Amino acid sequence: MSKFKESFSLFFRGTDKILTLLCLLASTFGIVMVYSATRHTVEGGGFPRDALTMIFAVIIGLAIAFGMSLIDYDAYCRIWWVWGALGVFLMILVMLVGVAPSARQDARTWLNLGIIYFQPSELVKVFFITTFSVHLYSVRDEINKVRNVLLLVLHALIPFALVSISGDDGSALVFLLIALSMIIVAGLSWKYILGFFALVGAAIPLVWSKLTNFQKERFVVIWNPDKYPGTSYQQNLGLAALYNGGFLGKGLFKGNYTQNGVVPESQNDMIFTVIGEELGVIGGLVAILLLMGIILRIIKIGRSSVDGPAQYACYGIASMIGFQTLINLAMVFRIGPVIGITLPFFSAGGSSTLCLYVAIGLVLSIQRAVYSETADNMLPLIGVTSRFDPSYRSSEHQKKPKRNWSPRARKAWHQAKRMDRKANSILPNTRRGHLQYDFDHKNRKSPPSHATFKPRAGSKKQPRYRDENK
Repeated sequence: MSKFKESFSLFFRGTDKILTLLCLLASTFGIVMVYSATRHTVEGGGFPRDALTMIFAVIIGLAIAFGMSLIDYDAYCRIWWVWGALGVFLMILVMLVGVAPSARQDARTWLNLGIIYFQPSELVKVFFITTFSVHLYSVRDEINKVRNVLLLVLHALIPFALVSISGDDGSALVFLLIALSMIIVAGLSWKYILGFFALVGAAIPLVWSKLTNFQKERFVVIWNPDKYPGTSYQQNLGLAALYNGGFLGKGLFKGNYTQNGVVPESQNDMIFTVIGEELGVIGGLVAILLLMGIILRIIKIGRSSVDGPAQYACYGIASMIGFQTLINLAMVFRIGPVIGITLPFFSAGGSSTLCLYVAIGLVLSIQRAVYSETADNMLPLIGVTSRFDPSYRSSEHQKKPKRNWSPRARKAWHQAKRMDRKANSILPNTRRGHLQYDFDHKNRKSPPSHATFKPRAGSKKQPRYRDENK
């Protein structure tokens, strides 16, 4: 029993409680809003199906996230080819036997699993982030070579093309934005980035000519909503609901537009209109701050990680949540077209919520690995040990040194603190150069002892990292 208590204590201490709490708060907030948006569809005071599905998705997703956190992120990276092949298989499967939502019969984006409908593109996002982070890490020293840039572009275009062919243009756009943010963080030269934007600008007329009339109308209504009132109908009602809420809102379960089901898909893409009408500007700000807190916490975990793929993965997951939030809010406020992107943690949808927690599980895995680098062990119950030699920091040096500590114990504590600062400072300055540090990632024999800054040609940037042992 004592061993179980010790393992549970280590599990609790190694779990990032701030990120978990923020995700649970956002999900709880979203469940309440989904319940408010759909309670009018159930007679006799029953519980709406959408809200109930979301509750089960959060519970199952949280269990999956905790389970994934017990496995080192490197284990996922070693079998990157499995995730890539599985992602391609799922997208081919959805194109063959997929079903279309009622509002979009031209988009076959769901798989009918009997009990529930599952949207594979949500899970493929997590697979893509994992494979792309491994790819970036493998070419980190020569990322600006033309051959490597072309291979990275090809890697990003594969899921983009498969998702776009299935009819989910919104998710396809998110894939491109995730890849772009990850590749910028990895240190891609601005010459390639500017060339990419120039190519996109030149391709706009060609892409516009290939769009259907309905797709073109979705863009036109942004600046001329009166020209196509049928296309702008959903966004106009959403804005009316937001204006009706005002600063403080009409009160929970008291929104006129929400409780009468006036705004189409108010529980999904337009969930922010429910928040704005019933809780006002204050409620909307709280929702945005929760999402910002989640994004910033994921970035912080990525910065504290020494392992390259882990850093890229955290930035990819943070960008996925961030871009989906921005696109969804642009849809709601009619400054962007309606392309079917949900608001993370808030919109109804079992598959999207479940896959979000799968991504959070990867982040918790990275955080637990960071914790194990500064602790004796990870989880002895399942045999997961520290990534570094556990002898370099013993349990007596976990707390702040007291006055009666021996000089040897005090010296060991300060040495451990220096190692912490080293691990937190090894994030490369990707615009000026990159760091090369001595660390055996394969065998994990020792923590990094020193780092060498290799500036780019013509750079006057001083080394960001200084060896404290010199």
